[in-house]
Amino acid sequence: MAKAPAAKADSSKATKLPNTPTASKEDLLRFYREMVLIRRFEERAGQLYGMGLIGGFCHLYIGQEAVAVGVQESVRQGHDKIITGYRDHGHMLCAGMDPKEVMAELTGRIGGSSKGKGGSMHMFDTATGFYGGHGIVGAQVALGTGLAFAGRYRGDDSVAFIYFGDGAANQGQVYESFNMAQLWKLPAIYIIENNQYAMGTSIERSSSTTQLSERGASFGIPGEQVDGMDVLAVRDAVARAVKRAREGGGPFILEMKTYRYRGHSMSDPAKYRTKEEVDQVKTTRDPIDHIKTLLAAAKATEDELKAIDNEVKAIVAEAVQFAQESPEPEPSELYTDVYVEA
Repeated sequence: MAKAPAAKADSSKATKLPNTPTASKEDLLRFYREMVLIRRFEERAGQLYGMGLIGGFCHLYIGQEAVAVGVQESVRQGHDKIITGYRDHGHMLCAGMDPKEVMAELTGRIGGSSKGKGGSMHMFDTATGFYGGHGIVGAQVALGTGLAFAGRYRGDDSVAFIYFGDGAANQGQVYESFNMAQLWKLPAIYIIENNQYAMGTSIERSSSTTQLSERGASFGIPGEQVDGMDVLAVRDAVARAVKRAREGGGPFILEMKTYRYRGHSMSDPAKYRTKEEVDQVKTTRDPIDHIKTLLAAAKATEDELKAIDNEVKAIVAEAVQFAQESPEPEPSELYTDVYVEA
């Protein structure tokens, strides 16, 4: 039997949607700072991994910064709940975590958010409402739906923001969760970060239907496809979905069309796509470049951007230093945090 040709991810489907929403210069500068922080942090994390200072797996968020930053605009910190998969560093930074604690956790140090026991893939910080990165594909969707149920049960007006990728969108537990969420009208916002590739397989080869925003149709869950490279488009789409959820309208699916620049993890050479494809996205759709274009129109000066760049550089350098100076956990830490007194 003839071998079917490998399908190439159609990046044209992810082109920027028209009518980019507006924002003040101050908002744009803040978004720029948050996205640059994620990118520079992740670049240094990649360097530390290459030096052997980060063990295990390490999944970088470079290219997808606009999604987490735009979503966070609708999150009530410490009240709402956030949960994601193993590509979680950017989400933690957006949630308000101290970059020093995130970097220390990556390097397995006691100063990390999970005392060095979670590493890159399993970070937690309930103080900011961040209920973890999770290593089992799709597992966070069921857990996040439970967080939404808890909010509805307690009547506390909280919303659960549940991130997962295009690969996880094919997991069975996702649809069990959709059914329960719609049945009980849970305040769950399902955010599918469609970066075009599930590990090493393009969405066209792994999904019979590639319009992931429509995956909840059989349950009666509405969805919307959003330009995930445009932080303002993300911000406004999420705001609409969250307003609906807080008013008792139930779950909503947001498919963020985004793109990861690096491999699935640091061990992935990403040979399943061409350099030309990646370069095209970088040069035409980069989320940080897009914000810089908007800032230029808003009369932001080069000095303002340089000041932010220098601030971020210092923050990341401090985080790296803190991580390297923080001691490793004592062996006795293996027996702590196993059970929670409730």
